[in-house]
Parts: sequence; structure tokens; C-alpha cells
Amino acid sequence: MSAKPDIFQPKGKPLPAPPRARQVIDSVTFSVALYGLIVGGIIYLAYVGAQSMGYNWQWYRMPQYFYTRDAEGFHLGQFMIGLGTTITLSVTAFAVAVFLGLIVALLRLSDLVIGSRVAVGYLEFVRNIPLLVLLYLFYYVLGPIFKYDRYTASVLCLAVFHSALISEIFRAGINAVARGQWEAATSIGMSRAQAYRYIILPQSVRFMLPPMTGEVVHMIKSSAIVSVIAVAELTTMGRNIISDTYMSFEIWFTVAAIYMVVTLVLSIGVSRIEKRYEVKT
Repeated sequence: MSAKPDIFQPKGKPLPAPPRARQVIDSVTFSVALYGLIVGGIIYLAYVGAQSMGYNWQWYRMPQYFYTRDAEGFHLGQFMIGLGTTITLSVTAFAVAVFLGLIVALLRLSDLVIGSRVAVGYLEFVRNIPLLVLLYLFYYVLGPIFKYDRYTASVLCLAVFHSALISEIFRAGINAVARGQWEAATSIGMSRAQAYRYIILPQSVRFMLPPMTGEVVHMIKSSAIVSVIAVAELTTMGRNIISDTYMSFEIWFTVAAIYMVVTLVLSIGVSRIEKRYEVKT
């Protein structure tokens, strides 16, 4: 009869499970409910204030700004057109920002003193200029010189502004990869560029993905600032409708709700990505 194999029994007490209240507070459902409660309170206070002013609510007119139907078919309203421009602008600017951020991060991590100094100078320049001033710089100063339109100025402004933070995300993700991976790449004769391409950057994705997706949410919210140069995005469309209808409360409530829905959906997606790619220590 064979002897029974020894079973390893870890010493000490197991880690206690997080309290039930902590689990509830950390849940997405609780966050959404709390967010809805706060927004609902703000809407209620605004509604009471408007009623005290004798404001004439005209919610029945709102659907036409989402879509219209006539003999020729279905047509998108101004809100949907503006939302499409907002998303397109944000995605384009984010792609450019990722490209710029990667270059700045690699320069800062390089062994070249001049490359590191250029990267640090770029970051300090961008971080210390307000977004609105940067937008004016790209549109009113550089726009006439290089002959580009307001949409291009908006893309470049958002891309440059967000590339500073994205470069730090890249740098943190690259530094999070174990040093032994660099040594392994060197030992098999890889150049620095090959090590980045085949070993370091692929492994750093899991560290960078959660904060990078959060930056997409930030990009969409900050895109509203381009309304000051009349780019036809969601906020600009809202201002145009108000100038025609004087429905200030209805329009701004609707614009805020659209932004809230878009960013809330993205935030939930970010939360799921963070759980999926959570780094185990």
C-alpha cells in the first residue's frame, strides 16, 4: 500500500475577504447609481430654479434635433451630427496623440542626452500651457502660417495636449517590464529597436491599456473646448440651437446627458478592461 502524498498546508491565517460593504461600494452598479443620484439632484435644483423664473419648458421640440423623417426618408438631427463630429475628432486626435506620446516616451528613455532633453522640454512646454491658450495658438497663430482649417487645428491641439500624459503612460508601462527582459533581448543579439518592437512594447501593453482607455474618456470631454473656434461638434451644435430657439435649459440638459451617456459607457468599458488585464503581483 503506497504512502499518502504529503499535502502542502500554508502556515498562518488566510487573508480575510473584503467586507460586504466594501464590495458594494467598489461595484460598478453602485458607482452608476451614485452618479445618477448626483446628476438627478443637480437636474432637480436646476428645474426648481427655472420654475421660479417662470421658464417655459419645451421638451416636446427636442426629438427633431436628434432625427427627422420626411418624404425623402430618415435624417440625422443636429445633436447626432455634432456627436459624430465629436467622436471622429476625439478618435483622430487620440491616434495622433498616441503616436506623439510614443515618440516622446522613447526619446525620454533613450541614452541620448539631447533626445532626453528635447522630450523633457516638450513635456514642460505642453504641461504649463492651458488647453484654451494652446487651441488659440494652433488656430490663430499657426493656422494662417501653415494654411490649415479649424478642424485640423482642433485635432493638433488635442493631440499635443494629451500626448504629454500619454507619453508618461508609455514610459511607466515600459519601465514596468522586468529588467531581465532587456537582458534576454541583448543576450540573443537584438538591437534596442528590435527589443522594443518584439519584447518590451508587447509586454507593456497590459500595464498601459487601462490608463490609456481612461485617456480616451478624457479626450472626449476635453473636445468640447473646440466649440470656441466654431468646430461643428456637439457643444457647438447646442449653442447654435439655443441661438435659434432660446431653449437654454432643455438644450444644455440634453447636451450634458449625451456626454454623460457616452463617457459612462466608456467608463464601464474601462472598468471591465482593468479587471480583465489586472496585473497580478
